[in-house]
Amino acid sequence: MSFRSLLTMAQEGAQHLGEEGVLCLGIPIAPLDPLLAVPQLSQGNDFTWIWDGWPGLTLAATGVEQSLELRGPRRFPLAQRFIETSLNRLICPHGAGRAVQRPRLVLAFSFFGHADGDGVPGVTIVLPRWQLGRQGRHCWLLHQRSLGGTVTARSMAEALWEQAQALGQSPPPPLCLPRLVASSDSWRQPFQSSVKQALDLINEGRLGKLVLAAQQDLLLSTPLNPIDLLRSLRRHQPGSCRFLWRLANRQGNNAVVGASPERLLELRSGRLRCDGLAGTAGVSGDGAQQLLRSVKNRHEHELVVNAIVQSLCSQGLAPQRRPCPRLARHGNLLHLHTLIQADAHGHRVLDLAEALHPTPAVAGLPRREALGWLRSLEKFPRGYYGAPLGWVDLCRDADLRVAIRCGQLHGQHLKLTAGAGIVMGSSPGREQEEVELKLSVLQRQFILTRNLQPLQR
Repeated sequence: MSFRSLLTMAQEGAQHLGEEGVLCLGIPIAPLDPLLAVPQLSQGNDFTWIWDGWPGLTLAATGVEQSLELRGPRRFPLAQRFIETSLNRLICPHGAGRAVQRPRLVLAFSFFGHADGDGVPGVTIVLPRWQLGRQGRHCWLLHQRSLGGTVTARSMAEALWEQAQALGQSPPPPLCLPRLVASSDSWRQPFQSSVKQALDLINEGRLGKLVLAAQQDLLLSTPLNPIDLLRSLRRHQPGSCRFLWRLANRQGNNAVVGASPERLLELRSGRLRCDGLAGTAGVSGDGAQQLLRSVKNRHEHELVVNAIVQSLCSQGLAPQRRPCPRLARHGNLLHLHTLIQADAHGHRVLDLAEALHPTPAVAGLPRREALGWLRSLEKFPRGYYGAPLGWVDLCRDADLRVAIRCGQLHGQHLKLTAGAGIVMGSSPGREQEEVELKLSVLQRQFILTRNLQPLQR
């Protein structure tokens, strides 16, 4: 594409803008890796988002053109309304035939609807100014702005053209990950106590399942560059979706980064896919056979799958599922996995997300009672952990992952969170071993070399 044709496209698109419209200009560029190119995108450090499904769809975005923060029990329907309004106001003259060409609203929920002790809103939605995407050999750069003042169709075309020329001209820096110098194990005793209380509730028939999480604080030798971490996770977690959400706010330029193995939902051309993921073992030894034969893990898994199916049925869908779980490997962990699918034409993505979140894989059963006990028994704010994050594109396709296998970065401090499902037959010792396994796997996947000291609290 020449600059003249880009300018013509921009000017024609501007003519169709409404008073509150946003113009989205896009051009194809030579194939490059968005994960490596994101530091070259404009807009500084106010917002950075990465969605790394390499070798599938990989997306990077920076800058905030429009955004919304919501709290409270109506966060899902209000967020859906904002998404619909924003997408309806987008003018995209370059077309949206390929997924990589489409502008996206990106969003991150907190586990609970209110702002918790970490100051994480119930949901944050961002329409980024820059989006770089690659799928196969197709690579597109998008620029999105509201016109007015110094922002014109010409200035947008010039900015997009210059940014496209600047991308990919510098080799990626060498991978540099900090050392892990201190680690806190103070989570163990409170977790054991909470597991015992949860088992009492289950034995009394007040709960069917409760997923209790523990949080471990780590001190790093230097601040961790989340992009370096994603490069490492790409090698060690190839089957998961790697992600980064970093938005500057009153709490500073903090980030959540990880590799999620679990889809809350994926919507493609009206076809819905959800993951039933519960039951965990290590890959060493006969972990696979033990997991498949485990009555406790099979029971826990079936609770999750049945709850997802019932939630989808409550939305008028007719979900289909595999009769038996299969093994899914993500890094050094094995999980029982059941794929659930349905025809969801005519259904809005966040209506479905509200019906599903939180699944019993991250909360418990019954849902309302489990959420109340989680607030009581867990002594730290979950923040993003266990909550949906992802995107919705111009064609209303969407991908929302459950934020597990992740860490929250605060300068040189890294918080890792992992949980275990408590059901009838669980034992505090084994549940602690499962959490320890998950935390140790997270540390290895984050490739933090050890020089440990007790972390003073």
